[in-house]
Amino acid sequence: MDLSFSPQELAFREEVRAFLADNLPADLAEKVRARRELKRDDYMRWQKILHAKGWIAGWWPEEHGGCGWTPAQRHIFDEECHRADAPPLLPFGLQMVGPVIYTFGRPDQRDFFLPKLLSGEHWWCQGYSEPGSGSDLASLKTTAVRDGDDYVVNGQKIWTSLAQHADWIFCLVRTSAEGKQQEGISFLLIDMKTPGVTVRPLKLMDQNAHVNEVFFDNVRVPVENRIGEENKGWTYAKFLLGNERAGIAEVAWNKKLLQRLKEIAFAEQADGKPLIEDQGFATRVAETEVKLTALEYSNLRTLAGMQDGSPPGGEASMLKLVGSEVTQAITELTTEALGYYAAPYEARDDSPGSNWTPVGPEYAEGVLAQHLFMRAITIAGGSSEIQKNIIAKAVLGL
Repeated sequence: MDLSFSPQELAFREEVRAFLADNLPADLAEKVRARRELKRDDYMRWQKILHAKGWIAGWWPEEHGGCGWTPAQRHIFDEECHRADAPPLLPFGLQMVGPVIYTFGRPDQRDFFLPKLLSGEHWWCQGYSEPGSGSDLASLKTTAVRDGDDYVVNGQKIWTSLAQHADWIFCLVRTSAEGKQQEGISFLLIDMKTPGVTVRPLKLMDQNAHVNEVFFDNVRVPVENRIGEENKGWTYAKFLLGNERAGIAEVAWNKKLLQRLKEIAFAEQADGKPLIEDQGFATRVAETEVKLTALEYSNLRTLAGMQDGSPPGGEASMLKLVGSEVTQAITELTTEALGYYAAPYEARDDSPGSNWTPVGPEYAEGVLAQHLFMRAITIAGGSSEIQKNIIAKAVLGL
């Protein structure tokens, strides 16, 4: 593929920059820049702005509410949003279940769910992992037993990101115990307000409850909320995971993280010398930047290959594996560059009239929390060990 931008693509970049300059709320950009926790209202405010512009899912096909952007346009949009410190677009609806619905769902499912997903009326979360069924997802035990026009769902999901805010959850459930484990799984869409659904937050090392346990106790789900055929959910799950893993590469975000790392590393330290003059540290930064550049080109090739609507194959696992490692390397180097300034903060009080005062340089805010949270990124979307197995089979043919 041609890695240079055309005049039309350069014009698109200027259009995106102008839109962000005019429409991105300054308080949201400041929150992202300072790595403060974003609330549901923060995400939704930005989503509604993009939805009004028609850019909330620019890479979706036009017939489903997207703009049909090219891979280059998608890359440009992501890069400019991160450059401007725009809030991220949550992937659970836009990148994960949305494409599953418009690819495998019935017309009535597309008509009901897609507009609400795009507008932000429905916030989605993902019900895949279970206690004892994380990397070995096919061993999941949450059951869905047919009872007339409903399924009765019982079981538990875990590590469910932002489920405390969600309106709907897309779930893998076991509808048959016959044959291979993968052949007895179905894909259900479940309203989180249904009686019997309970969410329990889990606090992580950064002291925030990003993830949750979700319990299902005799939850009745209409059969019409099943995507595709019964017992064929593994096919739809693999399609979704390909999109999720490609997204975890987070090239544009990693480029922004690397830029901030270099700004800190080039700043004068207490002894008057910038940290980047330390040969060992400079070498690690350079190695990470080279890895990120290679990841960027690989990501562009993968996006180009997806242009015809084909899901990514084993290359998605390659992007996820390398992208998560790059993210961890950058956040670790940033924490190391700050030294004892990486951990000077109490929980921020955002209430009106707060007299909260930071200790240390402002650019240190949130660095440690971000580093601690990113320890989980090599597990999200399938652990690194699982990705290596997939690459060995699907890419290397071993």
